Amino acid sequence: MRTSGMLSRWGHLIYLVNLLWLPVFSPTATWVDWTLVAVVVVLFLPMYAVAWQRPDRARWTSTVPTVLLGALVTPFNSGAAVLFVYAAAIAGFTESRRAALRWFIGMTALLSACSVYSTVPLPWRMYGMLPSLILLWLIGSFQIEWAERERAQADLRLRNARVEHLATLAERQRIARDLHDLLGQSLTAITMRAQLVNGLIGVDGERARGEAAEIERTSRAALTEIRAVVSGWRQATLEGELESARNTLASTGVEVTVQWDAEVSIVDSTEHELALALREATTNVARHASARTCHIGLEVVQGELRLVVADDGVGGKAPDGNGLSGMRERISALGGEVRRIGAAGTTVTIAVPVEVAA
Repeated sequence: MRTSGMLSRWGHLIYLVNLLWLPVFSPTATWVDWTLVAVVVVLFLPMYAVAWQRPDRARWTSTVPTVLLGALVTPFNSGAAVLFVYAAAIAGFTESRRAALRWFIGMTALLSACSVYSTVPLPWRMYGMLPSLILLWLIGSFQIEWAERERAQADLRLRNARVEHLATLAERQRIARDLHDLLGQSLTAITMRAQLVNGLIGVDGERARGEAAEIERTSRAALTEIRAVVSGWRQATLEGELESARNTLASTGVEVTVQWDAEVSIVDSTEHELALALREATTNVARHASARTCHIGLEVVQGELRLVVADDGVGGKAPDGNGLSGMRERISALGGEVRRIGAAGTTVTIAVPVEVAA
């Protein structure tokens, strides 16, 4: 498309034939007139080429020199008025609409002045200048519309590229968060059970085999979920994550109590984010809390759906890691917030507006 546009623009140089009317048809034409035509063509072609190759510099490298050349030559060769048409086309394509219209007005006044002081006799003077005066506005206006359409399309392509880039970044962040949430709990459970199996070898072979089978089940489930994350269709549920949390915490010796409001209805998108938040919170309990008990609650309080994970472990006021930071991003996107209290034990409260949850 760009190549074809450039060929079309070079094809427009055919209108320089207007320069030949005077030396060809005037009975008084001399070699001076022919020389003037040759000089105009030689000077104008580089200006014209630069205009389309470097439109950002066209005002001073093309538009202004072309207008000056036209103003100098038109009084002696009325066909040179075509240079004003070329200048209008360049200004229409490279300038803003307001600036281009100012150029058109100025060129109209200058061309009108050239017609007054021209040495070309009437009516040949008007035959050369009047069509250019009309085409100056027609072609210039067409170029303004064309340029604005080109700029709009370029802007649209840029916006689409930005959207695509942001979508790619968002997808990478989603996969990173999901993989962290998935692998964190699964690997914690596998590690804890592997330690338990190591202690049971030679002591309780039957239980050791059962724990090994549970390790295999957990690893297979984690592999399936990782594939689902990469595919983009995984949907976590609170019921599934609650059961997984019970198993993981039980394997580390943590007693779990649950207070669950069964009447709460939650939309799938919100449940997915809450389920991943539950997974992250209980994984942190299994990894870092050294707790004996953990309480998990879900209820509606003061217009908020609150998911609470509280343990009686070591607590602490360490800054958020990747898991908690990802949790806050997820919940903030729902208009909610994550509150953490970590003095004696740790309590994590994930609060979402009821209207979002339901």
